[in-house]
Amino acid sequence: MSPARVTPHENPLRDTRDKRLPRIAGPCSLVLFGVTGDLARKKLLPAIYDLANRGLLPPGFSLVGFARRDWEDQDFGKVVYEAVKEHARTPFRDEVWRSLSEGFRFVPGVFDDDAAFDLLAETVRELDEQRGTGGNHAFYLSIPPGSFSTVCEQLKRSGLTAGTEESWRRVVIEKPFGHDLSSAQELNEIVEAVFPPDSIFRIDHYLGKETVQNLLALRFANQMFEPVWNSHYVDHVQITMAEDIGIGGRAGYYDGIGAARDVIQNHLLQLLALTAMEEPTSFDADSLRAEKEKVLAAVRVPEDLAADTVRGQYAAGWQGGEKVTGYLQEDGVAADSTTETYAAMRLDVATRRWAGVPFYLRTGKRLGRRVTEIAVVFKRAPHLPFTDTETEELGQNAVVIRVQPDEGVTMRFGAKVPGNEMEVRDVTMDFGYGRAFTESSPEAYERLILDVLLGDPPLFPRHREVELSWRILDPIEEYWDRTGDVEQYPAGTWGPSAADAMMERDGRTWRLP
Repeated sequence: MSPARVTPHENPLRDTRDKRLPRIAGPCSLVLFGVTGDLARKKLLPAIYDLANRGLLPPGFSLVGFARRDWEDQDFGKVVYEAVKEHARTPFRDEVWRSLSEGFRFVPGVFDDDAAFDLLAETVRELDEQRGTGGNHAFYLSIPPGSFSTVCEQLKRSGLTAGTEESWRRVVIEKPFGHDLSSAQELNEIVEAVFPPDSIFRIDHYLGKETVQNLLALRFANQMFEPVWNSHYVDHVQITMAEDIGIGGRAGYYDGIGAARDVIQNHLLQLLALTAMEEPTSFDADSLRAEKEKVLAAVRVPEDLAADTVRGQYAAGWQGGEKVTGYLQEDGVAADSTTETYAAMRLDVATRRWAGVPFYLRTGKRLGRRVTEIAVVFKRAPHLPFTDTETEELGQNAVVIRVQPDEGVTMRFGAKVPGNEMEVRDVTMDFGYGRAFTESSPEAYERLILDVLLGDPPLFPRHREVELSWRILDPIEEYWDRTGDVEQYPAGTWGPSAADAMMERDGRTWRLP
């Protein structure tokens, strides 16, 4: 018998799992430290309900809250209920809630309380017996980084980190992953002394967003983009995360941290890596991380930090028709604070693909509108058959990946204006997730929490990526600390004038999203 014939488009080793069947987590529980915080109330607890509502959690799934509160299990259940009713993405269903809430447990205590962690260990053992969680437990540290060491030591002392060959224990860490390279390395040592590296999940919620993942599909599943995704055709790349809000009540966290540490070190450098990376051999964790690490290792900090980096603070101004105060007038901010609420910089990627192509990163608060996007701006065509007047209103072609709030992709190119004359002007083609698909995109935390429970780590940066990111940012932060320069910009505008001047020196301008 002759061997089966394989057509060129078939891979006999491909994954044969039916992609229409959802991946459902196996027996497990999630222990949540920091259940009283805003992140838990607005994102984590609703995401857990939404996963249950979509049928992606096992029947015996259990949620354990740990906090300094004199609560019983039913008090914790009420807190979860209120968070779900206010913030859940999917409709509330009584039968789902009843099934989910049967697995709620609460352990009162503080982080240095041995007895509280002993009670937590006993609670986890009872869940294995009563709920069939099988010894599989994830510990979500939604707490300040300064408490990581104490909690990790307590988890180890109480035996909570000890899994078996048939079970697993995992830990989830929220950013910030340190405040510079040395603190990030110290944090890694603390956590890796208790959990093996493949059991540590560092959450960057931007990597769970649908459009960020779609960037990989856009590049590598389509022949029309990758051939021009290089220095032969691309003029520059702009990566923007703009917010129209101020710091709110976060002065205690934000002052002394600033926009670059808060956003650029993690979110924007991860977006840069995904934009600039080479095609991985597969989308498994090791292959994807290896390509991102190569890009981050190739990033070059500007030689002239005065010319190619900018920071600013929002001053009083108008936002959404309302008069708002400046950063220095916010409650809890020192009057002489030099913490930036706006940061912009030029970075270069020293690879063959990106030689000579600048990457401009910017983030800020109290800007013109809320938007996160990646704009790949192409070089101008020579326009040989056209006169200057025929193309004077034509800009540069661009592919814009919108990460939020209206997730999608826009392409900008030139088209003839209707009429007797030859006149070329910019037009756009737009793809929006909300218009193209009937199903709504899951929240980023839904995807990431499920990936933790499944043990699927591709979207989570490992410590090498974190350290490479700090190696990029540390020299810039050190320069800013030496100079102390920070320019004021009116709230509701697009940042300090120095950022515009930085682009003008390169013969470019910022996009107005």
